[in-house]
Amino acid sequence: MARNLDMTALRAFVTVAQVGSVTRAAGLLHLTQSAVSMQIKRLEEALGRALFDRSGRGVVLTADGEQLLGRARRMLAINDEIWSRFTDAAFEGEIALGVPNDVVYPALPPVLQRFHADFPRMKVTLHSSYTQRLKDMFRRGDCDLILTTETALDAGGETLATLPLVWVGAPGGQAWRQRPLRLAFEARNIFRIEVEAALDAEGIAWEMAVTSDMTRTIEVTCAADLAVHTLLEGTVPATLEPIDHGGALPTLGSMRVNLYIADTLRGEAGQALVALLRQAYGAG
Repeated sequence: MARNLDMTALRAFVTVAQVGSVTRAAGLLHLTQSAVSMQIKRLEEALGRALFDRSGRGVVLTADGEQLLGRARRMLAINDEIWSRFTDAAFEGEIALGVPNDVVYPALPPVLQRFHADFPRMKVTLHSSYTQRLKDMFRRGDCDLILTTETALDAGGETLATLPLVWVGAPGGQAWRQRPLRLAFEARNIFRIEVEAALDAEGIAWEMAVTSDMTRTIEVTCAADLAVHTLLEGTVPATLEPIDHGGALPTLGSMRVNLYIADTLRGEAGQALVALLRQAYGAG
């Protein structure tokens, strides 16, 4: 006898896996934490497999969970495509969204996925760049809303979260022990100003090993243990890890994740996207 997978449970599983938190997933799915946990439990019971390792802190996929994730994403994509094609969605249009490279992951992909599921005929044009360029685009009217990473807040904006900067490098890497300390940063990365000042204040010699406009170049250099970098807590990609330096490197400050919304952004779809961004980036 054929058995059917619960699409709601699959969506809960994929969302938790993507954002790494039941709390964040609950906000994006407009459900309670207990409801999301129940959906995942129901899916595990139906499959007879544990999908998340609950022995430690945080949300970690088991081997079975890793195998399911890709297939679940494909099933949801097909489901959403069919729903979009055969339903008469009332909302059509385009929203231009600007997000700095350093906070795209892990929060943004599930936001866009959820928004597309709810408003399949709305197009989101994503502009990913450094904060100052996004603010210039916003002032010119090229973006309907932008996220920024800043030390302060301009008039008309709102701060969604204040996150500490952390040193990051290759998993198990030793580059942080070298002197001069080798750094890798994008040319216009706002974090590098504070990093350089903090190192100078503590008399730690440093040199810029890599300067690039490409975030991937910086990530690859650090993943190869050739240099270190700084990111906001909670945004570290799988190829890197926070450095447990035991005080050998300066403690860094925090940055705001700010949201700016154009007066021209109106309507239910626009407000829904704003709500998803607030939930994803402000859930802590």
